[in-house]
Amino acid sequence: MGAATNKQSSNSDASLAARDAGPKARYLNDVAASRLMPDTAQGMAIEHVEKIYQDLTSREHPRPVGLIGKILNACNPRTRTVRGLYLWGRVGRGKTYIVDSFFNCLNSDRKLRIHFHSFMLKIHGELKELPNEADPLAIIGRRWARDIRLLCLDEFHVGDITDAMILGNLLSTLFDNGVTLVATSNEAPQDLYPGGLQRERFLPAIELLEKHLEVVELVGNVDYRLRALRQAEVYYSPHTGDVNDILATRFTDIASGPGVTAATVEIDGRIIATCRHADGVVWFDFETLCGGARATRDYIEIALCYHTVVLSNVPAMDDDMTDAARRFINLIDELYDRNVKLVMSAERAPEGLYKGNRLIGAFKRTTSRLREMQSHEYLARPHLCD
Repeated sequence: MGAATNKQSSNSDASLAARDAGPKARYLNDVAASRLMPDTAQGMAIEHVEKIYQDLTSREHPRPVGLIGKILNACNPRTRTVRGLYLWGRVGRGKTYIVDSFFNCLNSDRKLRIHFHSFMLKIHGELKELPNEADPLAIIGRRWARDIRLLCLDEFHVGDITDAMILGNLLSTLFDNGVTLVATSNEAPQDLYPGGLQRERFLPAIELLEKHLEVVELVGNVDYRLRALRQAEVYYSPHTGDVNDILATRFTDIASGPGVTAATVEIDGRIIATCRHADGVVWFDFETLCGGARATRDYIEIALCYHTVVLSNVPAMDDDMTDAARRFINLIDELYDRNVKLVMSAERAPEGLYKGNRLIGAFKRTTSRLREMQSHEYLARPHLCD
């Protein structure tokens, strides 16, 4: 009898500890510390991720043994999939912060946070490895379910028929095998893939999302990301000794946290070193992105996966740095075309960054774009991630 009482007390203590360490507690602490402004809609969304956090955490705790344990296991088996969340709304409303807080609070090695575009690239890659299978998506879905129980997808967006056809069967397998999905998007499920080719074949995927996920709109008109970008400069020149500290502060303001420092990210199967990264925001050194061999495809993927790029230590370039200058031109083109926000430190102002002759025509376009990317009009444009 005493043992059962101690076990229940232990479970209760664990539940209290989970509550105190959860996303709601983190959000309230950030508001109390003035790191965030109070926002009613964000507070309501936090309640939703807090419930998922508590449900997932409770599955980690040991259950009572004996008759009571059998009853609990029968009524609430561990294989039950915890209902997920589809959090949608305008850009800059704090969706990424909310999901990041939830994801980082969950103490589990069976979780994955990934940009939707990168996720689909992985799925396409795995499909190529199973050309002769009758139902390759079922195989892939079960593989993923063996490794993770929580999948967080950032910027859920369906832009082509191939992805639309894949998602129905893939999501069905993931849900059937106990995976909880938490997704962010700028669109409601019913507005995904609008007017797309054979859209009727995508409707079952929408039904699955609405069945297995709580659909929550993060309402409101305040764009916190835009506010953070507009409140300070986005181009720093010259690159003096304290600029890296300033960039670190800007990164934290935009990402609502310091991110992961001195780590790497995988871009289209290639590993690239970063100064910092968080979901949607990444900081690279110029030498890493433009100093060595780098394909334009890398820049395309970066522009798709990140709404904000911090780039430091951009030097003044001449004909002795033609290759690096050409890569820099390509990088700025890709960021500009996707409305990616650029926070940058450089040796000189945009007009003085290139003193060579070989690329002078192309670099004039880059200079113009660097100026435009500092404007309030450009900063207000939505990230094009499809």
